[in-house]
Amino acid sequence: MTNHINSLIRTVFAASMILLFSAGAGAQNKIAITAHRGFWKCEAAGNSENSIASLREAQNAGLWGSEFDAHLTADNKILINHDNTRGGKEIEQTKLRYFKSVQACRLKNGEWPSTLNQYLKQGKANDKTVLVFELKPEKYRSEDLLISKSVRSLKRHGLFDPSKVIFISFSKHMCDVIAQKYPEFTNQYLNGDISPKDLKKDGINGLDYHFNVLKNHPEWVAEAHALGMSVNCWTVNKEEDIKAMIDLGVDCITTNEPLLVRKLLGDRELTL
Repeated sequence: MTNHINSLIRTVFAASMILLFSAGAGAQNKIAITAHRGFWKCEAAGNSENSIASLREAQNAGLWGSEFDAHLTADNKILINHDNTRGGKEIEQTKLRYFKSVQACRLKNGEWPSTLNQYLKQGKANDKTVLVFELKPEKYRSEDLLISKSVRSLKRHGLFDPSKVIFISFSKHMCDVIAQKYPEFTNQYLNGDISPKDLKKDGINGLDYHFNVLKNHPEWVAEAHALGMSVNCWTVNKEEDIKAMIDLGVDCITTNEPLLVRKLLGDRELTL
């Protein structure tokens, strides 16, 4: 009987991610919406991705989450930004110069990227939106230092709380560190080359895969859920792809089109 009850209800690591799952036919699971690196209205108006204005719009819309990317600069400041070009050149070609210091990083639209402290100040202003904190691996930068400085900043702002923050990263090392040091936090690996059962062995409790990965491995959603892991999918912007992920039963959809996802979800949207 206990096993049957546990199959009906599972707790996904953080109070903000308590999701109802049922083995019964016709079960309607709740799905969260996260703004992908910002909010489409702000980007259309000329703001960069990861701008404070984008976070504010996501908060005002009542979205479950808002994603942002944290980079460690050469002078050991944490910069919030996901603009792929500067001066018409890909960041990859000018990375050392681009991340030399915060002052060297004016964006092509004239903005200065936010520091982590500036971004978290807005996050604290309306903490009903989960901060989906992407720890970005950078060549020649210390991944462990990025984690430790990020944790200190979250604590300083009163946001080091599993109900307010989840961690994601393309770096397996950073996911492993979070799993070892902060196992109470939802911690999702972004790369699609490791299955849920192999992530679970290392203590990682979630996965955040591009929707094409989940199209190719639909069995991974059920596998993750059976292991008590949360499943996010990112860059889901077209209606047919959104519907496919809803049907697949993911826990969260990360999108540039949150209002479209909201319309398609209806009363299945998870809100805080």
